[in-house]
Amino acid sequence: MQNWLLPEYIQDMLPEEAWRVEQMRVQILDLLRKSGYQLVAPPLLEYAESLLIADSADMDLRTFKLVDQLSGRTLALRADITPQVARIDAHLLNRQGVARLCYAGSVLHTQPAGLNRTRELLQIGAELYGHSGLESDLEIQQLMLQSLVMLGIQDVHLDLGHVGVFRALVKQAQLNKNLENELFAALQVKDSTMLQTLLQALDEDLRRVFLVLPTLYGNCEEVLARARKLLPEDAEISAALDDLQAVSVKLQPFVASVGIDLADLRGYHYHSGMVFAAYHTGSHDAIALGGRYDDLGKSFGRARAATGFSMDLRQLYRLLPVQAVRPAIRAPYQDDVALTAAIAGLRAAGEIVVADLPGSAVSLSEPQCDRELVWRADAWQIIAL
Repeated sequence: MQNWLLPEYIQDMLPEEAWRVEQMRVQILDLLRKSGYQLVAPPLLEYAESLLIADSADMDLRTFKLVDQLSGRTLALRADITPQVARIDAHLLNRQGVARLCYAGSVLHTQPAGLNRTRELLQIGAELYGHSGLESDLEIQQLMLQSLVMLGIQDVHLDLGHVGVFRALVKQAQLNKNLENELFAALQVKDSTMLQTLLQALDEDLRRVFLVLPTLYGNCEEVLARARKLLPEDAEISAALDDLQAVSVKLQPFVASVGIDLADLRGYHYHSGMVFAAYHTGSHDAIALGGRYDDLGKSFGRARAATGFSMDLRQLYRLLPVQAVRPAIRAPYQDDVALTAAIAGLRAAGEIVVADLPGSAVSLSEPQCDRELVWRADAWQIIAL
């Protein structure tokens, strides 16, 4: 056995990626800090029942589980940090007003996530609790888009959806849970043939409405106009469409384009309202996701209005242009007070200074040294190599 091999779809981060990803993490967290978000750091491991929320079969399948040697209970490695932050808001902070929280950490999936072919994501995100209005949805969406622009990711397309439309139709049709889940799965892949099979028992009007959902995506104005015409009159559906129209107008200045997708039910098992996903031509999958999940806190005994976003830093890294290697200064190894002071001064000014070790000269490529410190004219001076 070659003990240097990693499990499938698990990768090391080498220096270039690791440094860049860390820089991205700091940039986004700094933006969130300046916007009033407080950092939390939940553990990688929890009791399984705390992480497997909302009876989500998808969450259960992608979560690693093991037995705790101390308690005998089942533990799980987190596949998503959002439920952990909801637990912190519900019990540890227990605030009555608005709470803004952010986080960054690894999550593990049993299967590769999407087409990026990895099982370990470096998730970063923000959650806003205690406000149910569109203003908090907009704040979260704008912060997500500002984060992408700040990293240098341009020409982002944003898709908006609303799980309230599907929930209202399910309620009207009085569907059982099994059929609801099967319809949800078919809508996620826009499988019209499967939808027709599943809907055979419904009356013609309801069947027509469900079949039109996968076609309601694209340009905001056109989709919303068609939705108002084709979907049944219902207070919940009308409110959802009104919210989508209002938000789409507000977000126009922040993205290259905004679209509507009423069949996008990503996170349906715990999202309760508007959902959104950012896309870029450099990625087959969404590069950032989010939505409203007012009911998630029920799992922890305290429901709170909530909305948030998350993204995978390793996925975003692959969209960035190659960064030029920052050159370093080579320094000799000497027990010299003046040399020590010169090196300290250069590092304080932001320079990379790498000292030779006795018997082993510094490589000129790791990191790249294009200058060196030499003793000239009674002073340590920098000269080009």
